[in-house]
Amino acid sequence: MIEELSLPKQIDYVFREIGDELKRMSSGTVFVQIRNNVVGKFGIKHNPLESRDGLMEPGEEGLTDSQVSMLHRMAVESLQYKVNWTHGEIFYDFAVQKAKLCASVQFESNYNFANILSRRDSKLGFAYAQRKQG
Repeated sequence: MIEELSLPKQIDYVFREIGDELKRMSSGTVFVQIRNNVVGKFGIKHNPLESRDGLMEPGEEGLTDSQVSMLHRMAVESLQYKVNWTHGEIFYDFAVQKAKLCASVQFESNYNFANILSRRDSKLGFAYAQRKQG
């Protein structure tokens, strides 16, 4: 079923799932692992406690509904920059600074050398079979 959903729709579901958690943090990294253009594991990396002058304190208040919506929209729109890879990870870094949301996106594409060689070998085998028949 999930294979039938477009990647933007899958990212949409990811952000719907983690929206409440984002409202409890002011900075962190949303990560999404992708295999065959299907979202697998996803989550948020963050530091729930910070030390100031040796005292452990919870971080500042989390993102507002509007900021969660902005991060969500940026995540979906950023997919237009994903080109020619089907396996990897996407990282959405975010932080609230002076009540403004600052965010960035990092793509990590992964390739499997064995898959490249097997595709090459199957193409060579196909070309060899065609020559042999002709």
